[in-house]
Amino acid sequence: MRKLYQFFFPLFVVGLAPAIASAQSFRVQCPNSTVTHPAANNNVEPPYAGPTQFTTASTSGSAGGYQAPTPATVNGAIKCQQISGGDGYSTMADGTQTFMFSFGPLSGLAHIANGQPGTEPPNIFNTVFTGNGGVLQRGDPATTDGATSVPYATGCVLYGCNPLFTYNGAVGLMGDQNVVAGVDGGATAVATVTAGQITDVTVTNPGTGCSGTPPTGGPYTGPPDVTFAAAPSTGTTALGSATVSGGCISGITINYTGSGYPVAPAPPPSVTIGPASNACLSGAPPSQCLTGHVDPRKIIDVGVMNGNIPAPLIAFDEDDEFFLTLTNVGMIMRPDLFEQHTVHFHGYPNASSFYDGVPDASVAINIGGSFTYYYLSPDAGTYFWHCHITPPEHLQMGMVGQLYVRPRQDRVVDGGSLYTALQQQNGQVLVTGQTADLRTVCSPAADILCSAVTPATSNAVTRPKSGTLCSGVASASNTKPNYVYNDGDGSSCYDVEYPLQMHGFDPNFHFVGMTFNPEAFVDMKDKYFLLNGRSYPDTIGQTGGQSLSSGPILPPGPQATVSSDGTMHYSQPLPAIINIPAGGRAALRLVNLSVTEYHTIQSLGVPMKVVGWNAKLLRDQAGNNTEYGTNSITLGGGESADVILDASDTSTFAPGQVFYLYTPQLDHLSNDAENFGGLMTEVHICNSVDSSTFGNTCK
Repeated sequence: MRKLYQFFFPLFVVGLAPAIASAQSFRVQCPNSTVTHPAANNNVEPPYAGPTQFTTASTSGSAGGYQAPTPATVNGAIKCQQISGGDGYSTMADGTQTFMFSFGPLSGLAHIANGQPGTEPPNIFNTVFTGNGGVLQRGDPATTDGATSVPYATGCVLYGCNPLFTYNGAVGLMGDQNVVAGVDGGATAVATVTAGQITDVTVTNPGTGCSGTPPTGGPYTGPPDVTFAAAPSTGTTALGSATVSGGCISGITINYTGSGYPVAPAPPPSVTIGPASNACLSGAPPSQCLTGHVDPRKIIDVGVMNGNIPAPLIAFDEDDEFFLTLTNVGMIMRPDLFEQHTVHFHGYPNASSFYDGVPDASVAINIGGSFTYYYLSPDAGTYFWHCHITPPEHLQMGMVGQLYVRPRQDRVVDGGSLYTALQQQNGQVLVTGQTADLRTVCSPAADILCSAVTPATSNAVTRPKSGTLCSGVASASNTKPNYVYNDGDGSSCYDVEYPLQMHGFDPNFHFVGMTFNPEAFVDMKDKYFLLNGRSYPDTIGQTGGQSLSSGPILPPGPQATVSSDGTMHYSQPLPAIINIPAGGRAALRLVNLSVTEYHTIQSLGVPMKVVGWNAKLLRDQAGNNTEYGTNSITLGGGESADVILDASDTSTFAPGQVFYLYTPQLDHLSNDAENFGGLMTEVHICNSVDSSTFGNTCK
């Protein structure tokens, strides 16, 4: 009997996989508008002009209703992301490949592979993947874009190569039966060329049926592809993107101007606007075209063995509504485990325990199911997120990632007073007709947890414009100074930012986790030490970074790992190289996500200034700045710190200099062996940086 059991039980377990797949109920959710953000266009962040104003909305059959925001004063937008819970592999600097329980990207795939957040606005998230040439494709797009030959997107913006995969929408998203794909939208546009580059695009026809103000009746439910004719002298192609409003093309943004186009009086390059995919039939409004249905085959194709370390990067802005869909695809390497997964935002001020991710207080997601978490972001800062099912095990196995929230101060108009904007947020100063927004009002006398304390005195700092550094000096970099917090005085200003996740794992625990043996939690001890899932020298990227005679140093490419299906997966897409423009400052968003270790990281040569700790601005209740300078930071598991690397002294820091950011814990400078790995990366001082490429390419 025991022999029969040993034979049939594995077959029974493996046989459950197709049974589970047949009962899948995968869904995604990303609304174009909500009660909090009632306007149809929630795809861009509006400038901050004061607190959101509310009025009581009447409801049918009732004298009153809920507090609704006045559309003209709404702050923030809507952001969405889809992730998978499953398994994957990662590769260390010494060549060791390890098995993970991990989260993977199911939206923003091109951005994730590009080392950027996968958090997208509705007009990008709610698009259907049709593949190259508009043909519907199956399979994992992140494994079929040339990982083994041409590093993904390396230098494409600079040198005009065409990335083979640029899709950032939700994987598997499909329309209801009232949807037809590929309808000709009829939009047209013409390009203007100046000095061999495309400088402007004019929309000559916003689309079929578009008329009136605002335009109505158009067929577009999402931004179509915009392509330009290749430049004859270089063969490169400019890049552009369309904005859709009311179903019509309202504008075209130039993302890359190209080079080598003929100048006047030669005819301008042709502009091609793709079809209105997912056009609604029977006159249904665009909001009814996509209702969250997904094709489970595509989810499985992309989600299985597509785990990332760290988990997909999440970033959004204060006042945003964030919809995060977790889809549990199961673990192909452990078919005996029916693991549930959740998402817990560690330290995040979540208003409802229903979305907190702690299973005994909220919900957990079974294999074959999806759940959409909802967050209204009230506080800027650096956080992290992880699975809360058996946390020591799932965190150790890799189910942990980074999250940061950008402050309202980033949206103050150029030349606007930072001090006045913070006073408006806190309800201390209101213009005529304004009332305080209770979600942002902050009085330390009434709320000891208030984190938006106005500085004790105003230093009259205003919002810098693009092309300048935090110091106010003009720069050739295409960056715009931003802030880590709503500081009111510019003290947390930075020119470039880098999320750095300090992490580690125990290879024995991972091996046992893959081989059907019970893990020994008491013996768990990290031996591999990582920055953003990589260890030195992979932290600076070995698939890119080479110097070309025709241009600047290329950015580091994503770390790719051969998975069990024999293809390359970008399991470690986030580099850790730090490029700072001469005279500039870099913000390091540091988190320690190790289960077993304290981590210390220090800077040699470049001063460090700590401006925030555990997502709180360092300022006392009287508004006095309590930031401090140091050369090292020590974080325990679950802690975060916001640090400014200050290279603004041009008499000390010159382009071409290289510094090191590393740990003084010598046993953390190797990966279970000598010579390879550990918590170390490089800091480069550049003439300027190009923020249109990931890692802020050094020039």
